[in-house]
Amino acid sequence: MVGVSRVTVLGSTGSIGQSTLDVIARHPDKFSVYALSAHSRIDQLAQQAQSTRAQVVIVPDRQAALRFRSVWPASLSSPEIRIGAQALADTAAESQCDVVMAAIVGAAGLPAALAAAQSGKRVLLANKEALVAAGSLFMAAVRDHGAELLPIDSEHNAIFQCLPHDGRASAPAGPAAGVRRLILTASGGPFRTRQWSELNDVSPEQACAHPNWSMGRKISVDSATMLNKGLEVIEAHWLFAMPAERISVVIHPQSVVHSMVEYEDGSVLAQLGQPDMRTPIAYGLGFPERIDSGVGMLDLALAGRLDFAAPDVKQFPCLNLSFQALKAGQGACIALNAANEIAVESFLNRRTSYTNIARIIEHTLDWHAGFATPAFNSLEDVLAADQMARTFAGNSSLVSR
Repeated sequence: MVGVSRVTVLGSTGSIGQSTLDVIARHPDKFSVYALSAHSRIDQLAQQAQSTRAQVVIVPDRQAALRFRSVWPASLSSPEIRIGAQALADTAAESQCDVVMAAIVGAAGLPAALAAAQSGKRVLLANKEALVAAGSLFMAAVRDHGAELLPIDSEHNAIFQCLPHDGRASAPAGPAAGVRRLILTASGGPFRTRQWSELNDVSPEQACAHPNWSMGRKISVDSATMLNKGLEVIEAHWLFAMPAERISVVIHPQSVVHSMVEYEDGSVLAQLGQPDMRTPIAYGLGFPERIDSGVGMLDLALAGRLDFAAPDVKQFPCLNLSFQALKAGQGACIALNAANEIAVESFLNRRTSYTNIARIIEHTLDWHAGFATPAFNSLEDVLAADQMARTFAGNSSLVSR
């Protein structure tokens, strides 16, 4: 990209958003911040807006807007304050920004990510739901509107780096020539060495204590259940036009190899690095140039060893459910994601057990299997199916009232 790129960071107070601003701050000659958004950490949003001189901030409601105004220094000119979900989508589509970091967790981030793609932006995609729930719509938008799509999940970013792309970040029409298989690595989370039968009484704090990565609470639980890896399998299917049977998962507890691509001649290309999200973020911001991320050098001698193992589907039932959903179609993927969001929220609020997360998802998929799969021709179709699945999962007897 030529000149200074104007960046909108959706979800700026989360871990991905904070890392994005860290990388941007290292390159004032290349990037400026146009807009920031936050849902609940309004004080932090105000601090970020001051340090980046953001022109726009987006908050969820009028109460949050009042809070932002109350903490903003009277001596400084305030950024424009926009309110609500539609403001997120409108800002992502504006001509005043060139790059959109889509880092809002959950289905709430889907409309804005899609709006950015439909406006032909460079989309740095850290929102899984855009592809899990609306993969066909999203990839069609990237293709039809000439958007650039750079995956920010460390696994998909690694795969992208290992695939031939000729300096382009467009939506592929089919699997890359000569590629046999995509191999996603998974840390195994905090319960990698424990049996499923031992996990019924684990606490949210235990589930969120990831051994390698610093992440938000929801994605940390998803990593523990490996539902996160299942969502990544679905994402990889859409991002790289790869059939489910040509995507595999391997547990790699050191989180040094971020993923691999196996070619028809038997070669396997792997991307290695520190477990620091600033690496894929810097890659997405700078592509096709490589820029400083602030991440230190990788010392393989210090790492000592790299281990790999096949995941046990009995220990990680959510991974198996994700493969089932992908093979069943987009409607099942929507139900999988919606049920998981409800189940994880219930677990974090101590209204259901850790092992009930998989049971709630399985029951919701069983319920969904009784419906004829409709066509998902619009965002409204996707959101309607999402809401139906959320309602069913929320009414589960496994969730205490």
